[in-house]
Amino acid sequence: MANNALEITDNNFQEIISSDKPVLVDFWAEWCGPCKMIGPVVEEIAGEYQDKAVVGKMDVDANSAIPAQFGIRSIPTLMIFKGGELVDKIVGAVPKHVLVQKLEAAL
Repeated sequence: MANNALEITDNNFQEIISSDKPVLVDFWAEWCGPCKMIGPVVEEIAGEYQDKAVVGKMDVDANSAIPAQFGIRSIPTLMIFKGGELVDKIVGAVPKHVLVQKLEAAL
């Protein structure tokens, strides 16, 4: 499967969420079962929305500053940013249509 989602780190996070397009960030970890379930869905959305939105994934084990800043305690947590501001947050593995609906709302 093509890797459509950007790799987001503590270092590039601010720059990425400042995009003029809505940004979906998937906070995940390698050991997290539900993260593995939603990962391919996030990749699909990244491919389908590449012209309309920015989709990326942040490994919370490799990056701790941003997850701590947002108080992320359970993963997967998906956040949608618009103009650098957090506009929506989804905690847990949800069906694709839920993510698409929330992303569409931010477009």
